[in-house]
Amino acid sequence: MVALTDLKKISDVEWEIPTSYRGDMRVPVHIFATRELLEAIAGDKSLEQAVNAATLPGLVGRVLVMPDMHQGYGFPIGGVAATEYPEGVISPGAIGYDINCGVRLLASQIELEKVSAELEDLAAALNRHCPSGVGVSGHYRLNEKELEQVMREGAHWALKKGFASEADLGRTEEFGRMQGADPTKVSQRAKQRGSHQVGTLGAGNHFIEVEVVDQIFDQEAAQVMGLREGCLTLMIHCGSRGFGHQICTDYVRDFQSAVQRYRIQLPDRELVCAPMNSPEGKAYMGAMHAAANFAFANRQLLAHHARQAFEESLAGRVKNWHLHQVYDIAHNMGKVENHTVDGKAMKVCVHRKGATRAFGPGTPGLPGEFQKIGQPVLVPGSMGTASCVLVGTEGSMARSFGSTCHGAGRTMSRSKAKKTVRGSELREELEARGIHVQAGSLPGLAEEAPQAYKDVDEVVETVAKAGIARKVARLRPVAVVKG
Repeated sequence: MVALTDLKKISDVEWEIPTSYRGDMRVPVHIFATRELLEAIAGDKSLEQAVNAATLPGLVGRVLVMPDMHQGYGFPIGGVAATEYPEGVISPGAIGYDINCGVRLLASQIELEKVSAELEDLAAALNRHCPSGVGVSGHYRLNEKELEQVMREGAHWALKKGFASEADLGRTEEFGRMQGADPTKVSQRAKQRGSHQVGTLGAGNHFIEVEVVDQIFDQEAAQVMGLREGCLTLMIHCGSRGFGHQICTDYVRDFQSAVQRYRIQLPDRELVCAPMNSPEGKAYMGAMHAAANFAFANRQLLAHHARQAFEESLAGRVKNWHLHQVYDIAHNMGKVENHTVDGKAMKVCVHRKGATRAFGPGTPGLPGEFQKIGQPVLVPGSMGTASCVLVGTEGSMARSFGSTCHGAGRTMSRSKAKKTVRGSELREELEARGIHVQAGSLPGLAEEAPQAYKDVDEVVETVAKAGIARKVARLRPVAVVKG
């Protein structure tokens, strides 16, 4: 286990594990965290996993760990690593099982005080329109040809079907579609699991939450995003469901033999990988992009049905119930991007697992309206606490491969949370605080109790002090839907 005494303190919010810590490290590990946040993960293996990740072939720069870090499969959640393209490796465990799990934020001009009496009905309508729960089916059952279209087109498929607008796609990471998706590299089992799950929320830490803009820190950026203090927003957190999970499962299995073929030495078999320019690496990239596109389409359909719920509940009661898209951002992805590493311009594959892209102002690929302020970053808190909207900075581009934190980060396992918290009592507590709850199961609600997570405000302050994001607004929940 890595001890705090093994870390070199750079500042109050930055620490380093140098390559001298262990002989097989190819690059240092750089951690963005306060001492208190570091102490919160002292009992898990996230720092040890980061050191293990620093042994991957083809790494450049540093392995980075965000303040919402906690132990994951092989690679820590909150971890970022870049490998040189195309000779470096790609590792499914460093991207995650829920490929393109991400967050979408919609905003409105609906003032909370004018619809507070309607929130219970709104939460119930969202629960009806947006299917949630383990293994649940959605409104759409796709044949193989339609599913292949989703895999290739992502949110553009939803646009053709009338479930999206051009404005939605313009404010989605990668504009809602990853190029290079290859449905032929997706197993039949994954296709079976995905055929009925598009447009579904799932369970676990996935949610739909109605929030109110509680505080604005950057008026210019908030105005560009259409965020108004006292007005409602809607946040959707989900990913590629069982489809993406099966793809990751398939390639983690297949890569066990690939590391032997390419004579890759690993300290942890959960970090299995393959060179990006190998047949195995290319196959995973094609399948991973297909899962990412599935997730973009999934969140787009949920946004469409959430808008229907708002119309059903609020039309005739407010003048303008429309929800415009602020942004849709991924936090479990491997992306080929251009970055400057040690003064050299390079093309790299950035693995972000439980970390979000945070491109700074002027970065190519951002929508025109965000070129001046930087890319929106969406950081959900734990259920019942605040969420935050940030923007990427020049600092994130220079120091963290254009990346920052993705949420509050767990401090308690789901099993421990269920043993510690009673779902019925948590529901009563949340509703006593004015948060309307729609939950598929009380044990599932207990798993996501606020006390199972770090303080999101402390996490956000850490990345802001480190200069790898800038605060724009704080959102307070008023209704939540969970599977």
